[in-house]
Amino acid sequence: MPSAPLDTRYQIETPEGIDLPLRPAGLLPRARAFAFDLGVRGLLMGILLVPLALLGNIGIGLGSLLLFLVSWWYMVLFEVLNQGCSPGKQVMGMRVVQDDGTPIGWSASLIRNLLRFVDMLPFGYFLGAISCLQHPNFKRLGDLAAGTLVVYRELPLARPKVPQAPALRLPFALDLSEQRAILNFAERQGELSAERVQELASILATPLQVSPARAVEQLNGVARGLLGPT
Repeated sequence: MPSAPLDTRYQIETPEGIDLPLRPAGLLPRARAFAFDLGVRGLLMGILLVPLALLGNIGIGLGSLLLFLVSWWYMVLFEVLNQGCSPGKQVMGMRVVQDDGTPIGWSASLIRNLLRFVDMLPFGYFLGAISCLQHPNFKRLGDLAAGTLVVYRELPLARPKVPQAPALRLPFALDLSEQRAILNFAERQGELSAERVQELASILATPLQVSPARAVEQLNGVARGLLGPT
């Protein structure tokens, strides 16, 4: 049976029945994020180990403990306490989530990070890279064991601005489709030519009983009235 093809979408359904599309991150951006985190950890260790080296044997002991904590807890703490984002993932616009899209927890983060030593076998993340390339959602072995997924963070979409105009209320009620038509008209004006704006305004002017000569201004006012104070 042929393996499932690689995909750039991962569809889940929330308990409320809402489809939530996620975009799994591939091997190359994940490698870049890991290299960035490796550099941050190296810099952190270099800064902290210099004064510890002056303490003799006590400093060596504390340095070993610090090396253990940074090596094994750096990723876990950032993933759990920073919405699934280590500094490297933050720079690359990625985060770690559970397979169902919920935030990653302590146990899952510990599992996926403790199993890095398996992904590194026999050298240079060889097994982890092979797993990422073979899995349809780019999962390494640690992700498979922990039930986690590295995805791109979706940036919130900025709502188009409605042109400034005095709020205007019509003397009759508008149904939902009419309200949507007016709001769409007002929000899309920046993308249209002046002639096209005037043409659309004249189409809406008659059923809404507004003046054709001032249709654009009045429709923007109606849109402002629908949105309320912003």
